[in-house]
Amino acid sequence: MRYPNIQKAVFLLRQNRFVAQVLLNGSEEIVHVKNTGRCKELLIPGCTVYLCRSDNVSRKTRYDLVAVEKETENGILIVNIDSQIPNDVAAEWLPNSGLFSQDAVYQREYTFGNSRFDFYIEDNGKKAFVEIKGCTLENSGICRFPDAPTERGVKHINELIAAVNAGYEAYILFIVQMEGMKHLVPNDETHPEFGSALRNAASSGVHIMAVECDVSEDAISACRRIPVQLQ
Repeated sequence: MRYPNIQKAVFLLRQNRFVAQVLLNGSEEIVHVKNTGRCKELLIPGCTVYLCRSDNVSRKTRYDLVAVEKETENGILIVNIDSQIPNDVAAEWLPNSGLFSQDAVYQREYTFGNSRFDFYIEDNGKKAFVEIKGCTLENSGICRFPDAPTERGVKHINELIAAVNAGYEAYILFIVQMEGMKHLVPNDETHPEFGSALRNAASSGVHIMAVECDVSEDAISACRRIPVQLQ
């Protein structure tokens, strides 16, 4: 996935979940933040961010904040924080992932029970659901999910377990929006119920996977699977 019209800016402050103040070409600009999560470890005053300019002239903000540079022990890491992009990244990756055949038919936003899953797939008699989770939280090369409590995430996990019990295959695919990670773990400190539900899902037959991404200031694409450590 590639973003058009990317510009580099300096992050100043986050006014609320939806908008932030940046310094762009020497002038202050109010921009839309494409991630309602906390992102406190990323959106630090003075850090470098990347903005995508919108062609919609009726918008209140001209730019979307889509990526940020993070200083790590191994240098600068570009993290994509666009919460809408993981599903598109997964849509590119899944047909060539080896999980399904080339004849598989994909349908996005499919309702089962009380949840709407990101993908429903039919493949030579096999029926499967895939739920996508974007991950932007990193510490010393280990990515963690979630970065804030997510009751909706727990609900999705329990519905996937119900789908397995009903005869479907089910997958949780974490799209890690950065590169160079060692593995992914559930963030039990932030939301222990999510970690417990994820472990229960794995023991119930739900496939738990993570794929990290090659991220630049204007592009993101899945590049390789990384381990998920549940214990």
